[in-house]
Amino acid sequence: MRGEVTAGQMGLMRGAQTMPAPRKYPLELRERAVRMYRASEPKPVIRRMAEELGVHHEALRGWIRQAEADAGERGDLLTTEEKEELARLRREVRELRRANDVLRTASAFFAAQLDPTRPR
Repeated sequence: MRGEVTAGQMGLMRGAQTMPAPRKYPLELRERAVRMYRASEPKPVIRRMAEELGVHHEALRGWIRQAEADAGERGDLLTTEEKEELARLRREVRELRRANDVLRTASAFFAAQLDPTRPR
């Protein structure tokens, strides 16, 4: 089957949206790991703590950074609420643009129906 392209690969080539990967780590584990890190004094090495918990160190680092942003301790990252709002607004903009395209096409069609001398 070398050189053949599967249907899934064709969808990716065409820019089709795919479903996000399922979360690898349960939410409970994520929350517990962040609590453990934040409660520790002195702060443990993230890589070592991640090994002890059985998670990837970059995943743990990301969870900690996001928790700090949510707590208002980091100004350089969006909070979870801001990320959710941004995603919602982007979806809404996409839908509105699609609706505008439909209306624009329909108005051009009906304008041509009402005035046949008008160019399409």
